[in-house]
Amino acid sequence: MRMKSIITLLVAMVFTLGMVSLTFAADAKEAKGTVTKVAGMTVTIKDAAGKEVNVKVSNAKDVKVGDMVTVKDGKATKEAALAPAPKKSSSGGY
Repeated sequence: MRMKSIITLLVAMVFTLGMVSLTFAADAKEAKGTVTKVAGMTVTIKDAAGKEVNVKVSNAKDVKVGDMVTVKDGKATKEAALAPAPKKSSSGGY
């Protein structure tokens, strides 16, 4: 009976520690993409593949929805917007 209690306790502890580690892993540490949401110190970023990630940043007040950012070490840095490609003339080359 005592051995069964010890095994049950061990299984419960392993499960609890596993869930805690998943909770801490939920927020990404680095991300690059377009800001889709700002809530408190958490910024939601949509990357080039369309995947959204939540990142805690120290300067969330400096970014807004639609900004292109790179987040590293808890700080969001705005990226320069790419200039649109020049339009080709439709005059047929004359």
